[in-house]
Amino acid sequence: MVMYFLPGCNFTKRGCQRTNKTTPSEQVYPVSTNGELFPWAQLRLPRSIHPLSYDLTLDPDLDNMTFTGRTVISMSVLHNTKLIVLHSSHLNITKATFKNEIMLSAIGDGEARDVTVLEYKPRQQIAVKFSEELKTGQYCVLTLDYSANLSHTYDGFYNSSYTDTDGNKRVLAATQFEPLAARKAFPCFDEPSFKATFLIRISRKPTYLTLSNMPQAKSTPLLNGLIQDEFEKTIVNMSTYLVAFIVANFTPISSHVSETQVSVYSVPDKKEQTDYALDTACKLLEFYNDFFEITYPLKKLDLVAIPDFLAGAMENWGLITFRETSLLVGKQSSNLEKQVVASVVAHELAHQWFGNLVTMRWWNDLWLNEGFATYMQYMSLQTVLPQLDIGNLFLAVRFRALDDDALNSSHAVSMDVNKPEQVEEMFDSVSYEKLQSFRPLPVTIVFIYYEHGHWTPQNLDFSSCPQVEVSAQHPNVSEMMSSWTSQKGFPLVTVSRKGGQVTLTQEHFLLTSDNATQTSSLWNIPVTYVTDNCSLNFVKNLPESVKWLKLNYRNTGFYIVDYGDEGWAALISALSNNVSVLTQEDRASLIHNIFALSRLGRVSFHQVLNLLKYMSNETQTSPVTEALLQLNSYIKHQFASLMDKQTWKEEEEESVSKQELRSALLKMACSLNEEKCIKQARAQFKQYVESNGTLRIPGDLQQVVFTVAAQSNEDWETLLSMYGQATYDAEKRKMLRGLASTQDPRRIVWILKAGLRGGLIQTQELPLVIYTVCHGFAGYLFVWDFIQENWDSLIEKFPVGSFAIQTIIKSATSQFSTQAHLNQVEGFFSSLKERGSQMRSVQEALETIRLNQRWMDKNLPTLQKWL
Repeated sequence: MVMYFLPGCNFTKRGCQRTNKTTPSEQVYPVSTNGELFPWAQLRLPRSIHPLSYDLTLDPDLDNMTFTGRTVISMSVLHNTKLIVLHSSHLNITKATFKNEIMLSAIGDGEARDVTVLEYKPRQQIAVKFSEELKTGQYCVLTLDYSANLSHTYDGFYNSSYTDTDGNKRVLAATQFEPLAARKAFPCFDEPSFKATFLIRISRKPTYLTLSNMPQAKSTPLLNGLIQDEFEKTIVNMSTYLVAFIVANFTPISSHVSETQVSVYSVPDKKEQTDYALDTACKLLEFYNDFFEITYPLKKLDLVAIPDFLAGAMENWGLITFRETSLLVGKQSSNLEKQVVASVVAHELAHQWFGNLVTMRWWNDLWLNEGFATYMQYMSLQTVLPQLDIGNLFLAVRFRALDDDALNSSHAVSMDVNKPEQVEEMFDSVSYEKLQSFRPLPVTIVFIYYEHGHWTPQNLDFSSCPQVEVSAQHPNVSEMMSSWTSQKGFPLVTVSRKGGQVTLTQEHFLLTSDNATQTSSLWNIPVTYVTDNCSLNFVKNLPESVKWLKLNYRNTGFYIVDYGDEGWAALISALSNNVSVLTQEDRASLIHNIFALSRLGRVSFHQVLNLLKYMSNETQTSPVTEALLQLNSYIKHQFASLMDKQTWKEEEEESVSKQELRSALLKMACSLNEEKCIKQARAQFKQYVESNGTLRIPGDLQQVVFTVAAQSNEDWETLLSMYGQATYDAEKRKMLRGLASTQDPRRIVWILKAGLRGGLIQTQELPLVIYTVCHGFAGYLFVWDFIQENWDSLIEKFPVGSFAIQTIIKSATSQFSTQAHLNQVEGFFSSLKERGSQMRSVQEALETIRLNQRWMDKNLPTLQKWL
């Protein structure tokens, strides 16, 4: 049963309109690198010129880590202008020519002339000025020759390497352009709304192959001994951030779905680990083709495992790139490891429609890409691969998104984005998770009117979809969506019963606030519910025989519920008598909600502990993992019986949920130094080492075994040696987390430095290393010192505001709870100025420390007394 809980205010059918102001009335023009005034003063490009096509020729030199290029851009003049402004970053432009064309068909007939290129490096823009206006309707061509170094970070056209099984170092070059790095590989109009076609040529040594978005059209031997590969011109208009190319010695396996060739590429030594990804990608592509009723438009779809790749994956059209751990699994890998791969593949394939076919106009509406793709990720896997039990992962991610959005330093899913670091910071849990929590999404409507185009929240008119009813009980979906996209945070719904009357009220759930942030925020809330009499229809008056009422059935909504003292007591009593009266999703949401309300000060910590008493009878994954996360030390006593029941042997046909539950409980038991758990883990590691790799540790137990082993001096060294030789990336990453869990200060310092330096531990893994170290006793103190000492090096590796930097800051500061640490964090980041002081993640860190202070002051005595 669904009831729509409506605020008193209404939104217009078209939603909140925001004007894109790219030409303010008063502009202060900056000075370009040659001393002239740069003729544009805004972050976003003018709309007077639109690119139609790019002809790119790239010549990478992997011996010297450099490349040269030529970019030919055919453009249309939309408004009279004396100016062409586009993007370029770290490119040395050696020659520029320009010619006008009366008609597209006349390209090649005009005479090109040399032009001067001005550059303004702080905004990564270049410009060409003209003495006479380019007229509306004209076509023109700008040709730019340039040279550059291959990037040594993880964006742009960057170099990478790996060591094969024979000990030989292999080098390669790959791309990562989202959000702002296509400009590091070729001059371009590097904003999502500037879609165009692309024809790409890349030269290579005969021992390498090249890949790009489209199939290869031809290969031409060059006089210098290289081979130039030319790819078909894209048959769709693409945003620049979706362009991709790779030069490497990878090996593919392939299959077909209808007319599309699907291939998975890896380094040759790991070809045997690509079968699962190929099978999963084919099943999901077939599902999406049928579901959307719009066939994937390209002839091929490549999924490529990159040995050195910072993001989890990137949805480049026709050439999706992945971390090896996000794509490769061994034949004996556990279903938990397969779940990781399937989730990432499902998300990136969904982007081939949500994001690639239809794209947000600007990064402020990133949620339109990521929210829909995340929604389809979970929905598709529940349909195509139900055995993966994706629901537990879905719940855990939802809870963490709620935690982030409860902070005053959070943001509306659609907001103004005016700086590069603000673009980077949009890639967070709010953009990815908040929209997909809103279940009544008629997703197919998106493609009825906006195929191959751009979207904004305002042009998503869901009311035209025949699947959606519009009534007093089921309001216009556009109005409903506006209430969730135009304001930060989410509602707290309070339930009160007086006799048989039920009253629901809503307010902004905000853990910290001040007078400046107090608002009358209201949401259109699709309220679902369940009672102990499931046959009841929801009415304002319930029979007094109804003992309890649980809102947000199966936790499908993005809100928190407070039931009041009597309501909580009734639910706690019901669970104590029979765990099964509520679904595992509902039990998990009660645990999450009551902890959140405790942090807010709305329920006593004594009530929290009363709810957790039922946990000794809990057998499902989601409630257990949420409770373990929320209160580790208390859980030891409530989970003793569950821990004792766990076996260290893998059973045939084990469900993913059972593996998750066993893994979570044994990790907890060993982290609390339970003697039996420690002994079993050490025995498993000893057998594994002595077998020379012939004995396999079950995938869901590897993390706990490696973590226990790393607490011993001798076994830590053994694990480090094994890490350097490991070939299965999922297993290797668990070894790294084990190594980083050490409590030895010398080894903590060593692994932090090694991760920053790169080499044995790739720098892409440094955020994971920091996250793991910070979860050890006092490890976060070492990390905080490390961050302060190495900040400049960190932002050289990872862009300011990037998800990696967000992770590093959050990991290092989330356990601070004293005024001294608050002062330290505030002082350090304020001193950074343009090097990171204005990041939203810094404000989130400061807010979290204050919340920790408040919680400790209020609840620590109660917890100590209880224990």
